[in-house]
Parts: sequence; C-alpha cells; structure tokens
Amino acid sequence: MRKGGIIVRYLTITSEREAVSLMEAIGVDPYGVTAMVPKLFAHVLYVDGLACKVANILKQEMLSIGGDVAVARDTVACTVEKTDALIMGSEKQMFLLAEKLARQPFGLNEIGRDIVESIRHKKITTFSLETPRRTVELGKRTLVMGIVNVTPDSFSDGGRFEGPDDAVEHACVLAEEGADIIDVGGESSRPGAEAVSLEEERERVIPVIRNLMRRVTVPISIDTRKAVIAREAIEAGAEIVNDISALTHDKAMADVVARHEVPVVLMHMRGVPETMQTGDLAYRCIRGDIISFFRERIEAAVSAGIEQSKIILDPGIGFGKTAADNMRLLKYLDEFAVLGCPILVGTSRKSFIGAVTGQKPEDRMEGTAATVTAAIMKGAHIVRVHDVRAMKRVVEVTDALVRS
Repeated sequence: MRKGGIIVRYLTITSEREAVSLMEAIGVDPYGVTAMVPKLFAHVLYVDGLACKVANILKQEMLSIGGDVAVARDTVACTVEKTDALIMGSEKQMFLLAEKLARQPFGLNEIGRDIVESIRHKKITTFSLETPRRTVELGKRTLVMGIVNVTPDSFSDGGRFEGPDDAVEHACVLAEEGADIIDVGGESSRPGAEAVSLEEERERVIPVIRNLMRRVTVPISIDTRKAVIAREAIEAGAEIVNDISALTHDKAMADVVARHEVPVVLMHMRGVPETMQTGDLAYRCIRGDIISFFRERIEAAVSAGIEQSKIILDPGIGFGKTAADNMRLLKYLDEFAVLGCPILVGTSRKSFIGAVTGQKPEDRMEGTAATVTAAIMKGAHIVRVHDVRAMKRVVEVTDALVRS
C-alpha cells in the first residue's frame, strides 16, 4: 500500500447501470456521467470478407477518431484479394465511425448500420414475449423450460414417459417443481435418431397437450419440425413452437407460426438428427457461422410474417458439433446478443458433459448445473432441463449473482 493509504485497483464494469452508479458515488457531474459512460466500454467487432479498398477506408476512418482496425498484413498494398477485419474502439468511437461510413460507397454504409445495430442489440437485456394467452417476461430472471419427452428413444429419458398419462403426470410434477415452460416432444432428436411418422407423433403429443391444458397454468411448448403437428398442438393449447430445424424442415411451418401469432424457437443444427454427428464437423468459425445462419433464418422468418419480437434463438448445443464446439459456444454465448433476440440453451445431461466427467446421462446433474450456470452468466434467458427441481435452485443462485 502506498503512503497515505492510496490504492489503485482494476475494475470490472459489466453494465451501464453499474458505471452510472459508480460515477454518481464519486460525485461526478451529471453531464460528465452522460459524456463519459460510453467511453468506458470497449467493443471489438469482427467483419469478414472485405475487399482491400474497403478495408483500407475502414481502417483510415477509424484511426482518424482514435480507434483501430486490424487487417491482413498485405491489405495496404492490395496484394490480397480480401481480408477479415477486427474493429476496435469505444462505444463513442463506434458510433462516430458509423456516422462517417454512412457517407461512404462500396457497402461501407451498410457496415456502419450493422455496427450500430450490433451495439444496440448487445445492450438489450429484457424482452417481452407475447403468446396467444399471456406476456412472458424474459431477462428479469432466467426461465426454466422443463423437458417432457413422449418418446421411447430419447437419449436420457427415452421410454420413461412414453404413455400420455405418464407424460402428463411428469409434466405436472415439473410444473410443481418450478418449471416456467413445459416443452413437449414426440420425436427424439438424439444423434442417430430416426424420424417418426406424422401419425405416430400426433398420437404421442396431442393428447398430452390437451390434458395438460387442464392441469397446469404455465405455457406449453411443442417441440416439433412438422407444421401439421405444430398447428394441432397450438389448437390444443400450446403457446410456443420449438423447431430444431429453424423452419427449414417443413416449409409450411413458418406460415403456421405466423398465422397463429405464437413465439418460435429457431435452433441451429447442421444436417438432421440421423446424421448430424457423423462426417466432417469442422466450422470455419463456429460462432460466426451460427450468427450468419441465424441472421438468414431471422430474415426468412420475418419475411414469412413472423414478428421478430416472437423469435427465440437456440445455438443447438450437441447438434452437429464436437464436445469442444459445445464448450466454446457456452464460453462465448454472449456474442449472440448482437442478434437482438432472447437466447435459449439446452445442455441438460448431454454427451459433451459426459466427455468431461465420464458419466452416463442419468449421472450428469452436477455437470448440467455447471453448464446452466455458465449459460446464465453469459446471457441465456431460458434454460431447457430435465431436472427442474435441482436446476431451479441453480438458476436462482446464479441469477442472484448476475443481478447483484
């Protein structure tokens, strides 16, 4: 400690609210608070595939306002065809850059708009999700989605609740344990699982949803890729559609979601469950590839008449990804905030946890708890789990940490 008790310490500031409170506690003039808070937050944005002349203009414009742009070494001489770029600067510098790019050609004006949109989306922490029956608030606390698999072959609980009555009773238990949403599925999506017929899936899930409507008060989600099943489930009382194919498996699904005005979960999956974990699982950049996929699927959904405010995104942990990929997605989950949609994460009992612990699915509760904690601390709004009672406690403590 220096003479006089002066201490220099490093601060971690995680939100604008925290920054404002800190400055107010010091006694900073209100005008100064407004002026300085945007300078506290450094941003790094990644742009890929820029032509050299575009990258050079981008770099010069950012340098002129005190920021910087990292590009390939030979970009200045234009001896490479294209380069990726890292844009680095404070929030204030990013907005100034966007203003300068608005007057530039070669698509730089669009890059400027994307910069502003990405930063503004990153700052959104709460969402209001309108279902046909209620408003679901996301972000004030993390919601728990309880899993009800009405299947004989799901990877963790296949066959346990194969009959409608057993599935309904299990769902009621999950609701009593604190589930905020009940997710009912009649087709396994485990690696290698075969698709089931429309008739078989209907027989599995529609009676369950119809009976659940009389037993629980929380929203019911239908986990399906089939438009007909989604429509019949909504008519039976389901309020959310959870589509692991992100509206690509059945072209009629987008119209069903739009016409019934229900929220929809769009999940990333490469391939189909039968083959998704076989062959080449390499990505150029897994976060960038998935964000690009989501941008395209959001655009497709909105074009089909689905309100963006009704879209939830699921990065698809375990769907066409290695164990290392899944860990990486959790570690950098907060990067998906730039898309401006709430995030759902499903890690419960999955094999990447077993790859670390060596345990079977039914023994992966502690590993699931660790991944649920990580997901919440990185911005997840909904966690999808089997063990609701235990995970509800994990969620409550993690929420208290995050929101302290």
